[in-house]
Amino acid sequence: MKRCCAALLLMLSALSVPAIEKSTTKVYINGTKYYVHTVAAGETLYALSQEYAVSESLILQHNPTLSEGLKAGAKLRIPTIEPESTPNTARTKSDEKRLKKTFAMHYVAKGETLYAIARLYEVPVQTIIEDNPSIDPAHLSLGQEILIRKKEIGKSDEQEMMAQWEAYTEQLNSVATVGEEYYVVQAGDTFYSLSRRAGITTEELTALNDGLQPSDLKAGAIIKLRNPESAAPSVQAEEESAPTTIGNHTSIDFRAHCTCDPLRVALLLPLTQEGTPNENYISFYRGFLLGLDSVRTRYGHSVDLSLFDTQRSTARIEELTQEEAVRTAKLIVGPIYEDQMEPVVRLAEEKQIPVVSPLAHMTRIQSDALFQMAPNPQQKYAKAKDLLAAGTRITLIYTERTDKAFEQEILALLGDRTYETYQYEYVHPSVKLKEDEINPSDLSPLLQNDDEHLFVVMADNEIEVDRILAALASADTNIRARALGNPNYRVIGNTRWNRYNNIDRTIFFKNRVVFFTTYHAKRDSQVILDFDRAYIRAFSLLPSLYAYRGYDAAMIFCPAMFNDIEYDLEDRRYEPLQTRYRFEQEEPTSNHNNTSWMRVNYHSNFTISIE
Repeated sequence: MKRCCAALLLMLSALSVPAIEKSTTKVYINGTKYYVHTVAAGETLYALSQEYAVSESLILQHNPTLSEGLKAGAKLRIPTIEPESTPNTARTKSDEKRLKKTFAMHYVAKGETLYAIARLYEVPVQTIIEDNPSIDPAHLSLGQEILIRKKEIGKSDEQEMMAQWEAYTEQLNSVATVGEEYYVVQAGDTFYSLSRRAGITTEELTALNDGLQPSDLKAGAIIKLRNPESAAPSVQAEEESAPTTIGNHTSIDFRAHCTCDPLRVALLLPLTQEGTPNENYISFYRGFLLGLDSVRTRYGHSVDLSLFDTQRSTARIEELTQEEAVRTAKLIVGPIYEDQMEPVVRLAEEKQIPVVSPLAHMTRIQSDALFQMAPNPQQKYAKAKDLLAAGTRITLIYTERTDKAFEQEILALLGDRTYETYQYEYVHPSVKLKEDEINPSDLSPLLQNDDEHLFVVMADNEIEVDRILAALASADTNIRARALGNPNYRVIGNTRWNRYNNIDRTIFFKNRVVFFTTYHAKRDSQVILDFDRAYIRAFSLLPSLYAYRGYDAAMIFCPAMFNDIEYDLEDRRYEPLQTRYRFEQEEPTSNHNNTSWMRVNYHSNFTISIE
């Protein structure tokens, strides 16, 4: 009887505990492989330990928040313990033969990412992960063997691959340590922009990613950032963000250079790093040379240029400030990065000469010697008033991942203005929805009225941005074709979109996108065409935006040294190519800042206007 009761109790107990569905999702974090488990209602720590064959204490050790108890919907990381073979394990001849029938062998090259390998073979990222269970997708090693399933080669497009790569990153973030996040590097991201995004210094970014260097920063790489929403900024980062005036703290009365002597200019650029050429700054240098040629032919001024490679090294900058050609220069252009600018500004104050920051807007250094070509980010949306006119319906379109920096800009711009939000979800066209089911990919409902609309796309990756812009354009076309109205809307664009390689730019015209940018060059304008021809003749290459900026730097500051410098360039407007510059100073010992942001308007008739 006792045995019968005991058996009955066990049966009742088993019925009261829901069966645990073991996760098939696995991620690597700091070299350890984990299952990503989503807690269901009624699950217990004991039941989880039994299902995954690990101790309760080990689960607790890897999930500190469990001290507050299991919560339905929470994500847990549970260490895997199953033995797994690796592609490099010794194989028999029959093993090799069988593998070669099914797989192609790829050996990881220097700096290569799993995403890049997937693109190379056009194979789904998830397939590569499944076929290589021992690899850490975010950290491949040189020469590592990767199995590529032959039947899947050529069966995946770039959007699908990126979506899967983003999905893997999202799984990482779902179980990341509090205060950290993982991020897929996008084309155009720099060490400096990523460190600013995370609210940390470049040195901290390097340490956080096991010595990652700027030369290692490849599009598609997964790196670790400190999440600014949940982690307190470091003391060092706080100190760096606080403006300070360095040097002698006094005003400088610049003197115009005599036309009887050549103007000595020192140009400090990170042309190489660890021996690897940096094409962006080489392009800047070439543009600067063309600018000097125009200075000579248009104004008759002679310039003696000394070029120095800073090697992206603060120690190298200190050495250069002792060089005779730098110490005797009457104008210094560069260095590029704020963390290397201080010794140069000190020298400029000592010698009473101007120093130009051609690309970065300085937030820490303040000096009367410093001229900044990049405008103040706080003035970015000064020309957006008409977009926020009374009666305009403003909608912020969100996806699963949000560009937090852009969101902060937009919310600051909107202030107390009323706005709506829309959560966009992509549904593949092959998916059949129920008759009464709303398609979250269809943006037609946002346009089905006669109001004037302003849309802001908050997505953080190229694929989602492309999908949303295409959905808006499609909705507009369908509504007009069916005579249901004439939608009137504009889209505030994120300048990061211009770095994306796979967005069809015609979609900007169809959606009447407006960008607020520090630089603009319309390649079909005559002035740009003339510059492009001169650049191609001189260097047999097509110029980049860096070349245009280099030209602008030479054409503004070299002629100004013979006249306008005596007036600190104030009340002067400069437009060497297409970007406009106007320099102002808030107080006698602060920087001379360019205040001209460019507003670029894309129109539905496929024209562009600039304000």
